[in-house]
Amino acid sequence: MKTAVSIPDEVFEKAERLARRSNRSRSELYSAALRDYLARHAGDEVTEALNRICGEAGDDSGPFLRAASRRVIESSEW
Repeated sequence: MKTAVSIPDEVFEKAERLARRSNRSRSELYSAALRDYLARHAGDEVTEALNRICGEAGDDSGPFLRAASRRVIESSEW
């Protein structure tokens, strides 16, 4: 698919140099950059969905849930 985007001159020049150095076309470079960006932000969608589900589930933090949560957190490596 073809699309047109506006980017700052400095970014364009750096991308051009990188494309030449890596023997890639500008399209290949921009596609790879977008793929990387999207992959890094895929977790954001998961986090938003989990937050939404937790918000809808309410706060039923009885003693069992509190104890189980504490065990999971204490056994997790931060």
